Amino acid sequence: MLCIVVGALQLTSAQSGSGYGIKGGLNYSSNGSYISSAEQIKHSDRNIGFHLGVFAKFGSKLYFKPELMYTKTSSEYNNANLDIQKIDLPALVGFRLIGPLSVFAGPSFQYIIDSKFDDIDYDNIEEDISMGLNFGFALNIRSIGIDLRYERGFNTNETDFISNNGLNIVKIDSRPDQLILSLSLKI
Repeated sequence: MLCIVVGALQLTSAQSGSGYGIKGGLNYSSNGSYISSAEQIKHSDRNIGFHLGVFAKFGSKLYFKPELMYTKTSSEYNNANLDIQKIDLPALVGFRLIGPLSVFAGPSFQYIIDSKFDDIDYDNIEEDISMGLNFGFALNIRSIGIDLRYERGFNTNETDFISNNGLNIVKIDSRPDQLILSLSLKI
């Protein structure tokens, strides 16, 4: 029985050293409150988005893992959609707990490439670059990794949209608030 347990730990301890790879997955996200000059405050429904990118990992037991990802999220406000495309740069510090299981946390920097609210172009994004926090856990088996994390934006980042008539100004808090499930492949 001891040989089986030790063998299983040896098989699952891959992806524990330094390296790099690709990753992708799904985001279950919500952007903040919708505030209109003509209506009351609305909160968004959560929707599924996706992300694709690359990562590097330095260390084994205690590690540093920067990532570069393209992320697309969508939120719905009473049949109106907010779509955001951004580049994310999480800088994570992790600790391998036991065998293939590790925990991690760190800041995430976001650069908003494009945001669209029901075919209305944005007038002003308060900050193109914002910062958030990621924390979660990962399971690495051989060269395949699965991680689940929560991300929350630190600073308020409002996007202003002006309707066709120019009278209704809509403000949307575009900070991320999301669960992220990723699958990675160490090359």
